[in-house]
Amino acid sequence: MNRATTQRTWENDRVLLDQAYSPGLYVPDLAYHLDEYAARSALARRTLRWEEISYGPSYAEALHFFPAVAGSTSAARSSAGHAPRSPYSAHPGTPLLIFIHGGYWRDPSRWESSFAAAEFVRAGAAFAALGYGPAPEFRLDDIVAQVRRGVLWLYRHAAELGVDPGQIFLAGASAGAQLAAMCLVDDWLPITLRVRDVIRGVCLVSGVYELETLRHSYLGEAFGLTAAEAARNSPLRHVFRAANRAHRAHQPGAGLPPLVLASGDRETVAFAAQHEWYEAALRQAGAHVTSLVAAARHHFDLPLGLGDPATSLGRATLAQLGVGPGPDLGLGPNQRSAGVAHRR
Repeated sequence: MNRATTQRTWENDRVLLDQAYSPGLYVPDLAYHLDEYAARSALARRTLRWEEISYGPSYAEALHFFPAVAGSTSAARSSAGHAPRSPYSAHPGTPLLIFIHGGYWRDPSRWESSFAAAEFVRAGAAFAALGYGPAPEFRLDDIVAQVRRGVLWLYRHAAELGVDPGQIFLAGASAGAQLAAMCLVDDWLPITLRVRDVIRGVCLVSGVYELETLRHSYLGEAFGLTAAEAARNSPLRHVFRAANRAHRAHQPGAGLPPLVLASGDRETVAFAAQHEWYEAALRQAGAHVTSLVAAARHHFDLPLGLGDPATSLGRATLAQLGVGPGPDLGLGPNQRSAGVAHRR
């Protein structure tokens, strides 16, 4: 008698599932890339004007803000009173890019997340590295609420920061892309605001958008992630709900701002699938999506090109903000480059 056998895949085998959600296993020089995030962020703080600002009640709710116009080096200044200590010059139309770090909601932190600040400041944009509380100390619901609070704080204080409140963009990598995508759900904003009022565009890099498969991995066990938490915090599950509301309100693009959805062609099978699932849902809902898969890039080197015009991701992000590469600020060239395969 022939026995039917089930082929082992990352979706039905725990060992393969854990490996699929462990992209660092496949990057021999992982330590080098992690060091790059820290080194570039430290260099930006040494060279550019910046400020640490508290945006919420917990110790973890803080961000690093870099104004659009480069100035002299200044020490970190804590604004515990939830307002910048000194006003910045207003420049009409100045955009702000808010970057949300990944690391499976644990580490790195805001201190390693300003690696692209110099490139955006050079291009004429302000930059903010948004910090949040680490898991499992904070539940995922709490982390999402913190990030949303930070985004809304920056919107409300944009004028004080020299930023156009109508030109705020989000970017996130890995788990940070999940958090940025959760800001596209409109039930968290005051009734007078819509997502597109607060967020002009979004760049999501190598994200996790459906958390149910991840819940069954070692990460779900480590965080104690429940089925209900995974459902509430899976951006993919909110796409059609948002689209239905937008349709009733006659809002274009599913009520969502334009999105750049990016990943590397060397991602693990789980992250490649996450990209495909979310892209399909967004397109079916009628959202405006630019999808790119960067050639010869993996989970850890792709985000380093976020603001680099020599990379496909950098060009897409700078174009979304409506800015271009500016003069050299003396921070040294970014040597990385990437090709791209577009999916339409």
